[in-house]
Amino acid sequence: MNNIHTNWYKKAVIYQIYPRSFLDTNNDGLGDIKGIICKLDYLKDLGINCVWLSPIYDSPQKDNGYDISNYLDIYPPFGNMDDFKKMLSEMHKRGIRLIMDLVVNHTSDQHQWFKEAIKDKSSPYRDYYIIRKGKKNGKKPPNNWQGFFGEGAWTRIRESDEYYLHLFTKEQPDLNWENPKVREEVKNLLKFWLDLGVDGFRCDVINLISKKQDFKSRFPLLALTGKDAYINGPRLHEYLHELYRDVFSQYDCMTVGETVLASKQDNIDLTDPAREELDMIFNFSHTNSDNYLGVKYFYRKFKLNCFKKRLNEQQINLVGHGWNSLFIENHDQRRSVGRFGTVEEDINSSKSLAVSYFLLQGTPFIYQGQEIGMRNAHFKNIDETEDVESKNIFRISKKIPFIGKRIRNVILEVSRDNARTPMIWDNSTYGGFSNVKPWIRVNPDKDIVNVKHSLEDKDSLYYFYKKLIDFRKDNDTIINGSYRMLKEHNPNIFAYVREDEQYRIIVISSFSKKEIKCSLLNQLKDEDIVISNFENHKEKLQPFETRVYKIKK
Repeated sequence: MNNIHTNWYKKAVIYQIYPRSFLDTNNDGLGDIKGIICKLDYLKDLGINCVWLSPIYDSPQKDNGYDISNYLDIYPPFGNMDDFKKMLSEMHKRGIRLIMDLVVNHTSDQHQWFKEAIKDKSSPYRDYYIIRKGKKNGKKPPNNWQGFFGEGAWTRIRESDEYYLHLFTKEQPDLNWENPKVREEVKNLLKFWLDLGVDGFRCDVINLISKKQDFKSRFPLLALTGKDAYINGPRLHEYLHELYRDVFSQYDCMTVGETVLASKQDNIDLTDPAREELDMIFNFSHTNSDNYLGVKYFYRKFKLNCFKKRLNEQQINLVGHGWNSLFIENHDQRRSVGRFGTVEEDINSSKSLAVSYFLLQGTPFIYQGQEIGMRNAHFKNIDETEDVESKNIFRISKKIPFIGKRIRNVILEVSRDNARTPMIWDNSTYGGFSNVKPWIRVNPDKDIVNVKHSLEDKDSLYYFYKKLIDFRKDNDTIINGSYRMLKEHNPNIFAYVREDEQYRIIVISSFSKKEIKCSLLNQLKDEDIVISNFENHKEKLQPFETRVYKIKK
C-alpha cells in the first residue's frame, strides 16, 4: 500500500470557519467564500496554519448545510467552484491547509439519490438509504428509535407502508453503509476534493454510519431511544479502515472524527495509528461537564474538578495510542465566555481557560470569534433563533411533564445559535459582517467585543492567543512532551506539566475570583515565566491568573 500519510496535523493550529457567519461580501446577509479570502491575512497574522471549513456544498439549508444535495458543487449564495479554487490557492500560498466537513451519515432529501430512491422501488438507489416496512400496515414506524433533535427517527414515504430512517431532521435521510455502492460513492467524492488539493476532513457524526441490522424497538429512554443500535455500530471500524485503505492512505491528509458518546476504548480504537482509521476524534466529555448524561438541556453547575478530570482522562487515555483534539468551542457548542468557570466581565478568566486547554497534548482548535472573546447571543425568545434543533426541542418540551419547563428555561442559553451569530469585525451597525441585515441577528455586545478593538488593544485576548500559538510552534515539548496533571483535586487550580529531555513546562491557571495560595509557586522562579496574563506576580495567584514556566534541565 502506498501510504504517504504524515503527521503534519500534530503541529497544526486549526481555525474553524462557519461560512454563513464569517463575512458577507455581496450583501445578501450570508457569509461567502470571497469573504473568507478577504480575511486570510487576518488568520495568517494570528498564526493559523489550517482551517476547518463547515459545509459549503450545495444544500437546501434545512440544517445550515449539514443536509447536502450535491457533494460536488458549492451552495450558490456562498460562491462557485472558481471561488473555491481561488480560496484554496490563496490559503496554500499563506501556508494554511484546508480541511472540509465530510457529512456522509446522511444526505439531504433533495439529493438526486434520495429522489430516485423514493420515486421507484426498483431503483438501484433504493438501497442507498435505510428503508423498512412500518408496523400495522404502515400506520406506525418500524421501531421506536429516536433521533438527535428530539423526534422519532422514521418518516413515512408518502402514503406507502414504508419508512426511511433519519437520525436528524426528516430532510436528512441516513445513508445505508451496508451497501458497498454507497461506500464507493463516498470514496469517489473524497478523491474529488483531495485531488483538488484539500488537506483533509472533519468527519461529521462519523460513528453513526454503522447500524445494527435487527431494527428492533428498544427500551424507551428520555432521549435517544435506540442509541445502542446506531452509535458505534458493529461495522464502524471496518468502514473507517476501508476509507483509510482505499483513499486516505494515498494522500498526505488528516481526518478528525466527530464521535458522539464514544467510550474510552472507542477513542483508542478510532485513533490508534496501527488500526488505520482516523487521526483524531472530538471527545466531548469535558464539554459535558456542565450537564447530566451528555444532554446540554440538563444543565448543572460547573465544577472545575469535573472539567479537568475529564480532560485528564482524555490525555492519559490516548498515551501510546492516538492523538487528541483540543477545543472549547465550535458551531455546536455555546461560547466559552461565561462558561467553564469564566466570567463575561473578566478577560483574564478567558485567558486562563485558553492556556489550560491550549498547551495540553493534541492539536488545538479555535472557533471563529473565540480569539476575541465573542459571547453568547443573549437571545430573548425562541423566535430570535434559527437553529432547527433549538426550535424542535422547544416545541417538544411543551409536551413533557415536570422537566419540560426546566428544559425551556435553558434552551436560549445553550442553543447552538449562540456560536453562530455573525463574526464581529467592528462596531458598525451589523458588526462589519455585512451592510444589510444578516440571516441571524448580530450579537448585542458588538460595541465591546470586535476584531477592530482587539487589534488596537495589545492586552486583548486576540494577542494572548497569538502568543500561545507562537509559543506552541516554538516549543516541541508542547508537541511531543509527556503530560502529568498537578493539583489534581484542587477545586480552583488547573495545573499540569509538559516535559521532555530538555525542558519542563509547567502550566498553572487559577479559576478563582479571589487571590488563592498555590504551593507550586514556592518551587518556581519568576524569571522562568514565559506566558502570563499579569505583569506583576505575587506570592499568591491573583484572580484568574495564569502562568506558564519554562525550565531548562
